[in-house]
Amino acid sequence: MKAYYHLPGLFEFGALYRAFLPLYRERREYFYDWCEIGSIYGAPGDCLWGGGRVGFGDERAEDVAAMTAEYAISARLTFSNSLLTPAHLADRRCNALCALFEKNGPAENGVIVASDLLTEYLRRTYPGLYLVSSTTKVLTDFDQLTAELNRGEYRYVVPDFRLNTAFDQLNALPGRLKAKVEFLCNECCWFDCPDRRACYENVSRKNLGEPCEDHVCVSPTAQRGYRFSDAMANPGFIGIADIRDRWLPAGFSHFKLEGRGLGSAVVLECLLYYMTKPEYQLKVREEIYLDSSLDLF
Repeated sequence: MKAYYHLPGLFEFGALYRAFLPLYRERREYFYDWCEIGSIYGAPGDCLWGGGRVGFGDERAEDVAAMTAEYAISARLTFSNSLLTPAHLADRRCNALCALFEKNGPAENGVIVASDLLTEYLRRTYPGLYLVSSTTKVLTDFDQLTAELNRGEYRYVVPDFRLNTAFDQLNALPGRLKAKVEFLCNECCWFDCPDRRACYENVSRKNLGEPCEDHVCVSPTAQRGYRFSDAMANPGFIGIADIRDRWLPAGFSHFKLEGRGLGSAVVLECLLYYMTKPEYQLKVREEIYLDSSLDLF
């Protein structure tokens, strides 16, 4: 089995991916042979249907679609706003994005959703797009996860990262459900956070333009911001040894990497860690950093 990574920043890190993807294709010996790129996900900044993060992504949709089509990589629109109403379904920008990516080949494209209302609308209106159940649903109860996996609307389901430690229960799933699980590997959020759902709902309200105060994170490390080293110390962290030696042999093959809004330099370090053989990481880093057209931040 192979691990399929779902990478962040579809509309945010175009410059990074335009430097990384040719290297990944032309120097495949630099990278683990047991992994592939499953998709790149994201949404334009302040997209009405967007969720999870606010205000990231200013790449032109046509340029993004052309890039993913060139490399036959699935593009996923992150439309995980959980507070949509029927009136929001008519949004022209979001519908235009769905229409563009539904017909953009050769890879099949998808949408990450948190709203049942949007799920049904997309199934009716854009049947060529596959659907992914978002981690922003905060599925922390295993029975909830099992019910979600059994829903035929979704090709993949991303559980809350705190279920990453429920190995015995996950391992007991039938193979057809294991194939739908997509683990969030490198979450830095506090493992004991009581406000994760409220945080995501705050983002949804902001994307809808509703007046609301900023969500205040109560994590002990909130002032530090995201650090990959903190994510690696998280009980829910899934590293390359876990993927190769535990999850792949158990029948799981889909792994999502967090990174929207973190900066291209941090995302590059994730690509190096998860995909690049240690002896070639410096070579890849040099190729990327010495690209005069790329401004990593």
